[in-house]
Amino acid sequence: MKLTRYTKFTGDLSSSVGLEDLLQALSDFLLDSGFQDPYSPFQNADDSMESLREAIRQALESGELLDEDAQEQFEKLDAAQVEELIDKIIQRMKDESYLNAEEPSEGQGAAGEGNDTDAKFEVTDKGMDFLGYKALRDLLGPIGKSSLGRHDTRHEAAGVETNGSSKLYEFGDSLNLDIPATLNSVFAREGPPDGSGVLNLEYGDLQVQQADYQSSCATVVLLDCSHSMILYGEDRFTPAKRVAMALAHLIRTQYPGDSIDLVLFHDSAEHIPISQLPRVKVGPHYTNTREGLRVAQRVLRGSGKDMKQIVMITDGKPSALTLDDGRIYKNAFGLDPIVIAETLEEVSRCKRAGIMINTFMLANEFQLIQFVQKMSAMCRGKAYFTTPQTLGNYLLMDFMSRRSKQVN
Repeated sequence: MKLTRYTKFTGDLSSSVGLEDLLQALSDFLLDSGFQDPYSPFQNADDSMESLREAIRQALESGELLDEDAQEQFEKLDAAQVEELIDKIIQRMKDESYLNAEEPSEGQGAAGEGNDTDAKFEVTDKGMDFLGYKALRDLLGPIGKSSLGRHDTRHEAAGVETNGSSKLYEFGDSLNLDIPATLNSVFAREGPPDGSGVLNLEYGDLQVQQADYQSSCATVVLLDCSHSMILYGEDRFTPAKRVAMALAHLIRTQYPGDSIDLVLFHDSAEHIPISQLPRVKVGPHYTNTREGLRVAQRVLRGSGKDMKQIVMITDGKPSALTLDDGRIYKNAFGLDPIVIAETLEEVSRCKRAGIMINTFMLANEFQLIQFVQKMSAMCRGKAYFTTPQTLGNYLLMDFMSRRSKQVN
């Protein structure tokens, strides 16, 4: 009789690494903002393949990615085998579309020999979406479950989810007939049925059920990336990036009719795809809030949405202004009367365009508080003075609470 001997399947060690766990472990590296934290394991990180390989090596050595058996196998590998393992993990990340990676230039030698310093990588939309999901889950964890939906308004429209009332049918309405109301209209005109089973139904008898009109919303995240966001011994920019990614994931999954865009402001301002957020670093130095508001308005005008809002995350006083000839007027001390006046005029334009501005401040200087409160009062927005640690809770709670309230 033939015997079959079964042994424990160990498999390829690279398959023991969960890519989602690895991305989570590398999140600080992948979202690096240029802050030189002396306690960070990812020193002098950039978007080179060499930096990526080193970050993966440190994650593996931490002992948090592999189970006990796999960790024992890893610790027995020599240097060449570790490099081979890292190659396989990177290939898996590429195959599963978590990142795009360039190959080393011709003549550089094999990967893993330290010769791929000019080869670059970038996080894909799938990788960013996962990081956004993880950030959203972490931020909502302390809050608890919330019932998320679309944006309710005080207006009504013909739809499927009824609210108990009905109206005369008009061309273009959803043909969600209110049968009792329609028949009552016929009986009121014709009297009781005569037994023939024939009803003389006219166009004016048609009644459709009412539903709450739900509006779409365009959101622009106006993100301060001036140099102050990583000064004073604190990284304020990376938490802001995480929150923006979480907000993008929330809108994409819970409010599919909405749009979200990203505008960075520093010496000037620019509109960039939200997918490029992981690669954004701080700089240049100044804070051109007015130019950021101008770019945000242009984006919102082209959105075609009923509701428009700006979510501004900043820690600095307006300290720069784009002049009519394109030159940048700068005042490093901030709260320059010329800069403040032009910035508030831009806030006034937002108000006239029906754009709400909610500001999340990562600093609490007295003069800055006065400026932000004045700006918020002008556009009927809100100002939150928070910290990098509490920014996400404040912002997401504000975003969701406004969607549970009726709006005009």
